[in-house]
Amino acid sequence: MLRSRISSFLINHGRNPIRNFSANPAVRGRNPVRSISANPTLIQPRRQPIKKFEEIPTVGLLRSNQVRAISTNPALNLKEDSEECPVSSYNEWDPLEEIIVGRAEGLTVPNLTVDIKSIVSEEHWDFFQRDAGKPFPEKYVQRAIREVEEFCNILRREGIVVRRPDIVDWAKVCETPDFKTAGQGSAMPRDLLIVFGDEIIEAPMAWRSRFFEYRAYRSIVKDYFRRGAKWTTAPKPLMSDELYDSNYPVGDTEESERMTRQGKFVVTEFEPCFDAADFMRAGKDIFAQPSQVTNFMGIEWMKRHLEPKGYKIHIVTFKNANPMHIDATFSIVGPGLVIVNPARPCYQIDQFEKAGWKLVEAPKPCIPDSHPVWLSSKWISMNTLMLDENRVVCEAQEIDTIKMFEKLGMEVIKVNFRHANSFGGSFHCWTTDIRRRGTLQSYF
Repeated sequence: MLRSRISSFLINHGRNPIRNFSANPAVRGRNPVRSISANPTLIQPRRQPIKKFEEIPTVGLLRSNQVRAISTNPALNLKEDSEECPVSSYNEWDPLEEIIVGRAEGLTVPNLTVDIKSIVSEEHWDFFQRDAGKPFPEKYVQRAIREVEEFCNILRREGIVVRRPDIVDWAKVCETPDFKTAGQGSAMPRDLLIVFGDEIIEAPMAWRSRFFEYRAYRSIVKDYFRRGAKWTTAPKPLMSDELYDSNYPVGDTEESERMTRQGKFVVTEFEPCFDAADFMRAGKDIFAQPSQVTNFMGIEWMKRHLEPKGYKIHIVTFKNANPMHIDATFSIVGPGLVIVNPARPCYQIDQFEKAGWKLVEAPKPCIPDSHPVWLSSKWISMNTLMLDENRVVCEAQEIDTIKMFEKLGMEVIKVNFRHANSFGGSFHCWTTDIRRRGTLQSYF
Protein backbone atom coordinates (compact mmCIF):
# COMPACT_ATOMS: atom_id res chain seq x y z
CA MET A 1 0.00 0.00 0.00
CA LEU A 2 2.80 2.40 0.95
CA ARG A 3 4.80 1.51 -2.19
CA SER A 4 1.70 2.17 -4.33
CA ARG A 5 1.28 5.65 -2.81
CA ILE A 6 4.96 6.51 -3.33
CA SER A 7 4.83 5.39 -6.97
CA SER A 8 1.68 7.42 -7.53
CA PHE A 9 3.38 10.50 -6.03
CA LEU A 10 6.43 10.13 -8.28
CA ILE A 11 4.38 9.61 -11.43
CA ASN A 12 2.25 12.67 -10.70
CA HIS A 13 5.42 14.74 -10.34
CA GLY A 14 6.99 13.50 -13.61
CA ARG A 15 9.65 11.37 -11.91
CA ASN A 16 9.20 7.66 -12.49
CA PRO A 17 12.68 6.18 -12.15
CA ILE A 18 11.43 2.59 -12.49
CA ARG A 19 9.76 3.31 -15.83
CA ASN A 20 12.82 5.18 -17.12
CA PHE A 21 15.24 2.41 -16.20
CA SER A 22 12.96 -0.43 -17.34
CA ALA A 23 13.35 0.87 -20.92
CA ASN A 24 16.95 -0.34 -20.77
CA PRO A 25 16.98 -4.02 -21.85
CA ALA A 26 20.03 -4.64 -19.68
CA VAL A 27 17.98 -4.00 -16.55
CA ARG A 28 14.41 -4.63 -17.72
CA GLY A 29 12.42 -6.71 -15.25
CA ARG A 30 14.88 -6.25 -12.40
CA ASN A 31 15.25 -3.87 -9.54
CA PRO A 32 17.00 -1.00 -11.37
CA VAL A 33 18.61 0.51 -8.30
CA ARG A 34 20.17 -2.77 -7.24
CA SER A 35 21.27 -3.61 -10.82
CA ILE A 36 22.91 -0.26 -11.38
CA SER A 37 24.66 -0.13 -8.04
CA ALA A 38 26.39 -3.39 -8.93
CA ASN A 39 27.94 -1.77 -12.01
CA PRO A 40 30.82 0.47 -10.88
CA THR A 41 30.74 2.47 -14.12
CA LEU A 42 27.18 3.60 -13.37
CA ILE A 43 27.53 4.54 -9.70
CA GLN A 44 26.77 8.22 -9.36
CA PRO A 45 29.41 10.16 -7.40
CA ARG A 46 28.43 12.60 -4.76
CA ARG A 47 27.87 16.11 -6.11
CA GLN A 48 31.06 18.19 -5.99
CA PRO A 49 31.17 21.93 -5.34
CA ILE A 50 30.94 23.99 -8.55
CA LYS A 51 34.35 25.31 -9.60
CA LYS A 52 35.08 28.90 -10.39
CA PHE A 53 34.93 29.86 -14.08
CA GLU A 54 38.73 29.92 -14.37
CA GLU A 55 38.93 26.30 -13.24
CA ILE A 56 36.36 24.86 -15.64
CA PRO A 57 38.24 23.16 -18.49
CA THR A 58 35.50 23.04 -21.14
CA VAL A 59 34.17 26.15 -22.84
CA GLY A 60 31.02 24.30 -23.88
CA LEU A 61 29.84 24.28 -20.26
CA LEU A 62 29.78 28.08 -20.05
CA ARG A 63 27.23 30.67 -21.01
CA SER A 64 28.39 33.13 -23.67
CA ASN A 65 28.85 35.93 -21.13
CA GLN A 66 31.26 33.77 -19.14
CA VAL A 67 33.75 33.03 -21.95
CA ARG A 68 35.68 36.25 -21.39
CA ALA A 69 36.22 35.27 -17.76
CA ILE A 70 38.37 32.30 -18.79
CA SER A 71 40.09 33.79 -21.85
CA THR A 72 43.26 34.22 -19.80
CA ASN A 73 43.63 30.44 -19.78
CA PRO A 74 46.30 29.75 -22.47
CA ALA A 75 44.76 26.34 -23.16
CA LEU A 76 41.58 28.08 -24.34
CA ASN A 77 42.85 31.48 -25.56
CA LEU A 78 39.76 32.14 -27.65
CA LYS A 79 39.80 34.98 -30.13
CA GLU A 80 38.31 38.35 -29.23
CA ASP A 81 35.26 39.37 -31.25
CA SER A 82 37.26 42.16 -32.93
CA GLU A 83 40.08 39.82 -34.05
CA GLU A 84 40.08 38.92 -37.74
CA CYS A 85 39.99 35.22 -38.56
CA PRO A 86 43.49 34.15 -39.70
CA VAL A 87 42.06 31.65 -42.20
CA SER A 88 40.52 32.92 -45.43
CA SER A 89 41.14 31.55 -48.91
CA TYR A 90 38.86 30.80 -51.86
CA ASN A 91 41.12 30.12 -54.84
CA GLU A 92 44.71 29.50 -55.98
CA TRP A 93 45.69 33.02 -57.07
CA ASP A 94 44.42 35.80 -54.77
CA PRO A 95 47.24 37.74 -53.03
CA LEU A 96 48.90 35.33 -50.60
CA GLU A 97 49.29 36.46 -46.98
CA GLU A 98 49.87 33.30 -44.90
CA ILE A 99 50.97 29.77 -45.75
CA ILE A 100 52.04 26.44 -44.23
CA VAL A 101 55.27 25.00 -45.66
CA GLY A 102 56.13 21.34 -45.05
CA ARG A 103 59.31 19.79 -43.64
CA ALA A 104 61.87 17.39 -45.06
CA GLU A 105 63.16 16.42 -41.62
CA GLY A 106 62.54 12.77 -40.79
CA LEU A 107 61.23 11.68 -44.19
CA THR A 108 60.87 7.89 -44.14
CA VAL A 109 60.55 5.35 -46.96
CA PRO A 110 57.02 3.84 -46.90
CA ASN A 111 56.28 0.14 -47.31
CA LEU A 112 55.75 -0.94 -50.91
CA THR A 113 52.09 -1.89 -50.56
CA VAL A 114 49.74 -2.15 -53.55
CA ASP A 115 48.48 1.43 -53.15
CA ILE A 116 52.00 2.84 -53.30
CA LYS A 117 53.00 0.48 -56.11
CA SER A 118 50.17 1.95 -58.16
CA ILE A 119 51.91 5.33 -58.43
CA VAL A 120 55.62 4.59 -57.87
CA SER A 121 57.65 3.97 -61.00
CA GLU A 122 58.66 0.32 -61.33
CA GLU A 123 62.31 1.33 -61.50
CA HIS A 124 62.10 2.33 -57.80
CA TRP A 125 60.35 -0.79 -56.46
CA ASP A 126 63.61 -2.41 -55.35
CA PHE A 127 64.54 0.75 -53.45
CA PHE A 128 61.22 0.75 -51.56
CA GLN A 129 61.39 -2.95 -50.77
CA ARG A 130 64.95 -2.65 -49.49
CA ASP A 131 64.64 0.55 -47.47
CA ALA A 132 61.03 0.48 -46.22
CA GLY A 133 60.84 2.02 -42.75
CA LYS A 134 64.28 3.62 -43.08
CA PRO A 135 65.08 7.30 -43.68
CA PHE A 136 65.38 8.49 -47.26
CA PRO A 137 69.01 9.05 -48.39
CA GLU A 138 70.54 11.64 -46.09
CA LYS A 139 72.21 13.58 -48.90
CA TYR A 140 68.87 14.31 -50.56
CA VAL A 141 67.10 15.05 -47.29
CA GLN A 142 69.70 17.60 -46.18
CA ARG A 143 69.73 19.34 -49.54
CA ALA A 144 65.94 19.41 -49.54
CA ILE A 145 65.96 20.97 -46.05
CA ARG A 146 68.23 23.77 -47.29
CA GLU A 147 66.07 24.36 -50.37
CA VAL A 148 62.87 24.51 -48.34
CA GLU A 149 64.42 26.90 -45.82
CA GLU A 150 65.47 29.24 -48.64
CA PHE A 151 61.97 28.99 -50.12
CA CYS A 152 60.53 30.02 -46.73
CA ASN A 153 62.92 32.96 -46.54
CA ILE A 154 61.85 34.12 -50.02
CA LEU A 155 58.20 33.99 -48.97
CA ARG A 156 58.93 35.95 -45.80
CA ARG A 157 60.76 38.62 -47.82
CA GLU A 158 57.57 38.95 -49.86
CA GLY A 159 55.71 39.75 -46.61
CA ILE A 160 54.04 36.34 -46.30
CA VAL A 161 53.59 34.70 -42.89
CA VAL A 162 55.12 31.18 -42.95
CA ARG A 163 54.05 28.42 -40.56
CA ARG A 164 55.87 25.07 -40.21
CA PRO A 165 54.69 21.68 -38.88
CA ASP A 166 56.21 20.04 -35.84
CA ILE A 167 59.18 17.70 -36.24
CA VAL A 168 58.04 14.08 -35.78
CA ASP A 169 59.89 10.77 -35.61
CA TRP A 170 58.32 9.18 -38.69
CA ALA A 171 60.41 6.01 -38.45
CA LYS A 172 58.47 5.00 -35.35
CA VAL A 173 56.18 2.06 -36.10
CA CYS A 174 52.52 2.70 -35.28
CA GLU A 175 49.73 0.15 -35.09
CA THR A 176 45.96 0.20 -35.36
CA PRO A 177 43.61 -2.81 -35.08
CA ASP A 178 43.83 -3.09 -38.89
CA PHE A 179 47.47 -2.47 -39.82
CA LYS A 180 50.99 -1.69 -38.66
CA THR A 181 53.25 0.82 -40.42
CA ALA A 182 56.02 3.35 -40.08
CA GLY A 183 55.19 6.93 -40.97
CA GLN A 184 56.31 8.85 -44.03
CA GLY A 185 56.73 12.56 -43.33
CA SER A 186 55.18 16.00 -43.20
CA ALA A 187 56.56 17.39 -46.44
CA MET A 188 53.27 17.90 -48.29
CA PRO A 189 50.61 19.80 -46.30
CA ARG A 190 48.62 20.28 -49.54
CA ASP A 191 47.70 16.60 -49.41
CA LEU A 192 46.29 16.84 -45.88
CA LEU A 193 44.82 20.33 -45.45
CA ILE A 194 42.60 22.45 -47.68
CA VAL A 195 40.93 25.79 -46.95
CA PHE A 196 37.46 26.92 -48.03
CA GLY A 197 36.79 30.42 -46.77
CA ASP A 198 37.38 30.42 -43.01
CA GLU A 199 37.27 26.62 -42.74
CA ILE A 200 40.19 24.18 -42.70
CA ILE A 201 39.29 20.66 -43.80
CA GLU A 202 41.61 17.87 -42.70
CA ALA A 203 41.61 15.08 -45.30
CA PRO A 204 41.40 11.42 -44.21
CA MET A 205 44.23 10.34 -46.59
CA ALA A 206 44.47 6.90 -48.23
CA TRP A 207 47.98 5.59 -47.56
CA ARG A 208 48.59 3.77 -44.29
CA SER A 209 52.00 5.42 -44.03
CA ARG A 210 50.20 8.78 -43.88
CA PHE A 211 47.47 7.81 -41.40
CA PHE A 212 49.09 9.75 -38.54
CA GLU A 213 50.47 12.63 -40.62
CA TYR A 214 47.93 15.03 -39.12
CA ARG A 215 49.84 14.94 -35.82
CA ALA A 216 52.60 17.16 -37.22
CA TYR A 217 50.06 19.89 -38.02
CA ARG A 218 47.80 19.75 -34.98
CA SER A 219 49.50 22.56 -33.06
CA ILE A 220 49.06 24.89 -36.05
CA VAL A 221 45.45 23.93 -36.74
CA LYS A 222 44.52 24.25 -33.05
CA ASP A 223 46.00 27.75 -33.05
CA TYR A 224 43.89 28.74 -36.05
CA PHE A 225 40.82 27.23 -34.37
CA ARG A 226 41.39 29.21 -31.17
CA ARG A 227 41.70 32.37 -33.25
CA GLY A 228 38.34 31.85 -34.95
CA ALA A 229 38.78 29.41 -37.85
CA LYS A 230 36.39 26.55 -38.45
CA TRP A 231 38.09 23.14 -38.28
CA THR A 232 36.57 20.04 -39.87
CA THR A 233 38.11 16.58 -39.90
CA ALA A 234 36.74 14.18 -42.50
CA PRO A 235 35.91 10.65 -41.27
CA LYS A 236 39.13 8.74 -40.67
CA PRO A 237 39.13 5.50 -42.69
CA LEU A 238 39.94 2.18 -41.07
CA MET A 239 42.39 1.47 -43.91
CA SER A 240 41.70 -2.21 -43.51
CA ASP A 241 42.44 -4.58 -46.38
CA GLU A 242 38.95 -4.00 -47.81
CA LEU A 243 39.92 -0.46 -48.82
CA TYR A 244 42.52 -1.70 -51.33
CA ASP A 245 42.20 -3.85 -54.46
CA SER A 246 45.01 -6.33 -53.97
CA ASN A 247 44.55 -7.53 -57.57
CA TYR A 248 44.92 -4.10 -59.12
CA PRO A 249 47.13 -4.31 -62.27
CA VAL A 250 50.07 -2.28 -60.99
CA GLY A 251 52.83 -2.03 -63.54
CA ASP A 252 50.46 -2.65 -66.47
CA THR A 253 49.96 0.83 -67.91
CA GLU A 254 47.44 -0.15 -70.57
CA GLU A 255 45.22 -2.11 -68.19
CA SER A 256 45.50 0.52 -65.44
CA GLU A 257 44.46 3.22 -67.88
CA ARG A 258 41.46 1.13 -68.95
CA MET A 259 40.39 0.69 -65.33
CA THR A 260 40.77 4.36 -64.41
CA ARG A 261 38.66 5.24 -67.46
CA GLN A 262 35.95 3.02 -65.93
CA GLY A 263 36.33 4.75 -62.57
CA LYS A 264 38.14 1.85 -60.90
CA PHE A 265 41.20 2.50 -58.78
CA VAL A 266 43.45 0.76 -56.30
CA VAL A 267 41.29 2.25 -53.52
CA THR A 268 37.84 0.68 -53.42
CA GLU A 269 34.54 2.20 -52.34
CA PHE A 270 34.67 0.41 -48.98
CA GLU A 271 34.73 3.74 -47.11
CA PRO A 272 35.34 7.41 -47.95
CA CYS A 273 38.95 8.42 -48.51
CA PHE A 274 40.61 11.34 -50.26
CA ASP A 275 43.73 13.47 -50.33
CA ALA A 276 43.06 17.20 -50.31
CA ALA A 277 45.42 17.64 -53.29
CA ASP A 278 42.84 16.00 -55.57
CA PHE A 279 40.70 19.15 -55.25
CA MET A 280 41.42 22.40 -57.11
CA ARG A 281 39.65 25.58 -55.96
CA ALA A 282 38.25 28.32 -58.18
CA GLY A 283 35.92 30.31 -55.94
CA LYS A 284 32.48 28.71 -55.83
CA ASP A 285 33.59 25.95 -58.20
CA ILE A 286 35.71 23.05 -56.93
CA PHE A 287 37.22 20.55 -59.37
CA ALA A 288 37.72 17.05 -57.97
CA GLN A 289 39.74 14.21 -59.46
CA PRO A 290 38.96 10.58 -58.56
CA SER A 291 42.32 8.86 -58.25
CA GLN A 292 44.45 6.16 -56.67
CA VAL A 293 43.99 7.98 -53.33
CA THR A 294 40.57 9.61 -53.76
CA ASN A 295 37.45 7.51 -54.25
CA PHE A 296 33.94 8.55 -55.23
CA MET A 297 32.73 8.20 -51.63
CA GLY A 298 35.37 10.72 -50.59
CA ILE A 299 34.26 13.17 -53.27
CA GLU A 300 30.63 12.63 -52.24
CA TRP A 301 31.54 13.44 -48.63
CA MET A 302 33.10 16.74 -49.78
CA LYS A 303 30.09 17.44 -51.97
CA ARG A 304 27.59 16.98 -49.13
CA HIS A 305 29.76 19.07 -46.83
CA LEU A 306 30.47 21.98 -49.18
CA GLU A 307 27.52 22.34 -51.57
CA PRO A 308 25.04 23.48 -48.88
CA LYS A 309 27.51 26.34 -48.27
CA GLY A 310 27.29 27.61 -51.85
CA TYR A 311 30.09 25.63 -53.53
CA LYS A 312 29.75 23.34 -56.54
CA ILE A 313 31.84 20.16 -56.91
CA HIS A 314 32.73 19.21 -60.51
CA ILE A 315 34.30 15.79 -61.16
CA VAL A 316 37.05 15.92 -63.79
CA THR A 317 38.89 12.92 -65.20
CA PHE A 318 41.98 12.52 -67.34
CA LYS A 319 43.67 10.00 -69.60
CA ASN A 320 46.08 8.81 -66.94
CA ALA A 321 46.98 5.28 -65.88
CA ASN A 322 47.91 6.32 -62.35
CA PRO A 323 46.14 9.54 -61.33
CA MET A 324 47.13 10.98 -57.98
CA HIS A 325 46.69 14.68 -57.08
CA ILE A 326 45.29 17.07 -59.63
CA ASP A 327 47.89 19.83 -59.34
CA ALA A 328 50.43 18.24 -61.72
CA THR A 329 47.74 17.61 -64.33
CA PHE A 330 45.32 20.53 -64.18
CA SER A 331 46.53 23.70 -62.46
CA ILE A 332 44.32 26.79 -62.23
CA VAL A 333 46.63 29.81 -61.96
CA GLY A 334 44.19 32.68 -62.44
CA PRO A 335 40.55 33.53 -63.22
CA GLY A 336 39.75 31.33 -66.21
CA LEU A 337 43.42 30.42 -66.78
CA VAL A 338 44.54 26.80 -66.56
CA ILE A 339 47.87 25.07 -67.16
CA VAL A 340 47.06 21.63 -68.58
CA ASN A 341 49.22 18.54 -68.90
CA PRO A 342 49.47 17.58 -72.61
CA ALA A 343 50.24 13.97 -71.65
CA ARG A 344 47.02 13.72 -69.62
CA PRO A 345 44.16 15.24 -71.60
CA CYS A 346 40.99 16.06 -69.72
CA TYR A 347 37.84 14.21 -70.80
CA GLN A 348 35.66 17.20 -69.83
CA ILE A 349 37.80 19.84 -71.57
CA ASP A 350 34.84 21.09 -73.66
CA GLN A 351 33.16 22.41 -70.49
CA PHE A 352 36.07 24.78 -69.90
CA GLU A 353 36.24 25.83 -73.54
CA LYS A 354 32.51 26.64 -73.51
CA ALA A 355 33.04 28.69 -70.32
CA GLY A 356 35.65 30.75 -72.18
CA TRP A 357 38.60 29.62 -70.08
CA LYS A 358 42.11 29.86 -71.49
CA LEU A 359 43.90 26.49 -71.54
CA VAL A 360 47.70 26.54 -71.83
CA GLU A 361 49.70 23.37 -72.37
CA ALA A 362 52.61 22.91 -70.00
CA PRO A 363 56.01 22.28 -71.61
CA LYS A 364 57.84 19.03 -71.05
CA PRO A 365 59.71 18.76 -67.71
CA CYS A 366 63.44 19.41 -67.55
CA ILE A 367 64.24 16.96 -64.73
CA PRO A 368 67.08 14.72 -65.94
CA ASP A 369 66.68 10.95 -65.85
CA SER A 370 69.66 10.74 -63.49
CA HIS A 371 67.79 12.65 -60.77
CA PRO A 372 65.57 10.42 -58.58
CA VAL A 373 61.91 11.32 -58.20
CA TRP A 374 60.66 8.62 -55.83
CA LEU A 375 57.03 9.52 -55.21
CA SER A 376 55.76 11.33 -58.28
CA SER A 377 56.33 11.83 -61.99
CA LYS A 378 58.51 14.49 -63.58
CA TRP A 379 55.36 16.49 -64.31
CA ILE A 380 55.73 18.16 -60.92
CA SER A 381 57.44 20.75 -63.11
CA MET A 382 53.97 22.35 -63.49
CA ASN A 383 53.41 22.24 -59.71
CA THR A 384 53.93 25.95 -59.07
CA LEU A 385 52.67 28.42 -56.45
CA MET A 386 50.88 31.67 -57.25
CA LEU A 387 51.68 34.59 -54.93
CA ASP A 388 49.01 36.60 -56.77
CA GLU A 389 47.63 36.78 -60.31
CA ASN A 390 50.90 38.19 -61.64
CA ARG A 391 53.63 36.41 -59.65
CA VAL A 392 54.48 32.72 -59.66
CA VAL A 393 57.11 30.63 -57.87
CA CYS A 394 58.77 28.19 -60.23
CA GLU A 395 61.67 25.70 -60.03
CA ALA A 396 64.79 27.54 -61.19
CA GLN A 397 65.91 24.79 -63.58
CA GLU A 398 62.54 24.41 -65.34
CA ILE A 399 63.54 26.84 -68.09
CA ASP A 400 60.69 26.03 -70.47
CA THR A 401 58.07 26.40 -67.75
CA ILE A 402 59.58 29.75 -66.77
CA LYS A 403 59.37 30.94 -70.38
CA MET A 404 55.73 29.84 -70.55
CA PHE A 405 54.78 31.97 -67.55
CA GLU A 406 56.78 34.94 -68.84
CA LYS A 407 54.87 34.75 -72.15
CA LEU A 408 51.69 34.93 -70.08
CA GLY A 409 52.96 38.23 -68.68
CA MET A 410 53.82 36.95 -65.21
CA GLU A 411 56.78 37.71 -63.00
CA VAL A 412 58.55 34.43 -62.24
CA ILE A 413 60.29 33.97 -58.89
CA LYS A 414 62.91 31.29 -59.50
CA VAL A 415 63.75 28.98 -56.58
CA ASN A 416 66.04 25.94 -56.50
CA PHE A 417 63.86 23.03 -55.43
CA ARG A 418 65.16 20.00 -57.28
CA HIS A 419 66.01 17.87 -54.21
CA ALA A 420 62.67 18.74 -52.62
CA ASN A 421 61.10 17.47 -55.86
CA SER A 422 62.60 14.04 -55.18
CA PHE A 423 60.09 13.42 -52.38
CA GLY A 424 56.95 13.77 -54.46
CA GLY A 425 56.11 17.39 -55.00
CA SER A 426 57.03 20.96 -55.76
CA PHE A 427 55.87 24.35 -54.49
CA HIS A 428 52.13 23.70 -54.58
CA CYS A 429 52.47 20.27 -52.94
CA TRP A 430 54.87 21.51 -50.26
CA THR A 431 52.42 24.21 -49.12
CA THR A 432 48.87 24.94 -48.01
CA ASP A 433 47.77 28.53 -48.45
CA ILE A 434 45.94 29.66 -45.33
CA ARG A 435 45.05 33.25 -46.11
CA ARG A 436 44.65 35.00 -49.44
CA ARG A 437 43.20 38.49 -49.75
CA GLY A 438 39.98 38.03 -51.69
CA THR A 439 36.31 37.10 -51.60
CA LEU A 440 34.15 34.19 -52.71
CA GLN A 441 33.27 34.63 -56.40
CA SER A 442 32.09 32.58 -59.36
CA TYR A 443 34.49 32.11 -62.28
CA PHE A 444 33.04 29.11 -64.14
